[in-house]
Amino acid sequence: MKPKDKCGVFAFASRDLNAAFRIKEGLYALQHRGQESAGISVFHENEIVLYKNFGLVQKVFDGNTLNKLKGFIGIGHVRYSTQGEKNAYDNIQPIYGYCKGRHLALVHNGNLTNTLKLKTVLIKSGKMLKGTGDSEVILHLYSQYLDMPVAERIKKLMSILKGAYSVIILDMDTLIGFRDPLGYRPLWIGRNGQSIGLSSEEGGLVASGLKPFREVMPGEVVIIENYGLKSTRLKKIRRTKQCIFELIYFSRPDGHIFGQSVYDFRKKSGILLGEKDKTPIDIVVAVPDSGTIAAIGYAQTRGLPLELGFIRNHYTGRSFIEPGNRKDKVRKKLIPVGDVVHGKKVALIDDSIVRGTTSREIIRLMRESGAREVHLRIASPPVRFPCYFGIDIPTRDELVASGISQEDVAKKLEADSVLYIEENELLFVMDKHFSDKFCTACFDGKYE
Repeated sequence: MKPKDKCGVFAFASRDLNAAFRIKEGLYALQHRGQESAGISVFHENEIVLYKNFGLVQKVFDGNTLNKLKGFIGIGHVRYSTQGEKNAYDNIQPIYGYCKGRHLALVHNGNLTNTLKLKTVLIKSGKMLKGTGDSEVILHLYSQYLDMPVAERIKKLMSILKGAYSVIILDMDTLIGFRDPLGYRPLWIGRNGQSIGLSSEEGGLVASGLKPFREVMPGEVVIIENYGLKSTRLKKIRRTKQCIFELIYFSRPDGHIFGQSVYDFRKKSGILLGEKDKTPIDIVVAVPDSGTIAAIGYAQTRGLPLELGFIRNHYTGRSFIEPGNRKDKVRKKLIPVGDVVHGKKVALIDDSIVRGTTSREIIRLMRESGAREVHLRIASPPVRFPCYFGIDIPTRDELVASGISQEDVAKKLEADSVLYIEENELLFVMDKHFSDKFCTACFDGKYE
């Protein structure tokens, strides 16, 4: 199993372009961040029109649906749940609200750590909560401060919310985007002429015709009003705790996250693995697509052939964020090429290791196809602790590498050997000036 990212957020505003069509393109580029459900809200004729449903972006938004979502400004969301019921319609985002004559909608990427406390306060004050997630809580709190200037509203929110959040609010014809003060989750700004937008990643902006120009800073609020952008840094930031898994797995490899090239980070991880590994190997095989870039670095460093040992069925999604039996999904998603691996000592490269369920099944596929030896190589430290900031990483008892040696991990996974990068070796991968700016609690258990 891979860790679960919980969402992609997107916003688009234009003087002359239908926002819904551009939002759909942005969400499609963010589909890897969530495959449970999708939704779009647009502002039109003094109200917010919303459509959301279960399924992939292309399924949820056909031409007829988009034609009904008229308007030049709006927000969208793709979801994978880490809080709240997966199959509850009210948990699908955007979350809609109406307060003091104002139509509001919100999308959220992250995880609040004080949700229960905040819900208790809201319920005692008479608020009715429809869903079971944490995003609705943010919208209810925001609606309490509508009499304040926008920046003051968000400053008040930041003083109450704990945990990880990149949020975009559609407040009538105004877009408001902000990141938590520690910057756990990413948020990008893009522009092209009279059009402007926000996205979890650069790729969403590019897909919608916008040019990315910078990330929203931790503790910053950006306000898009009358197609102009204003920003304010609400919190003086002395340190950040940006999620390292954005670089390891979640984000598209063609972008930049937290000031780092995702592609370069993953390739350098593979280079480090190659330099550490002295095991005799015949061929290198990547677990597609998550291990591909690290496998390039590993193979080049060791001077070994990088072979296509698996054919991926691209009509399936990311196995960790689709419901159902993961073993069955692995076998539907990955087809081994027996002629490539038969009789070979294989270095199998992947990006991360959590429960180990998926890794074990992939190793079995290699063996069934005649691989002589299978050596699992992981381009990050093993996950040894659960995460509370927006990744559905399980309890320590379920984590395959928690409290045991690499040799014992290899036995559990039925591999000939296992090798991974340790946390203190990440300095090689990251610029040393950035190394203390990341949250690595899932590796070392040091929580904020």
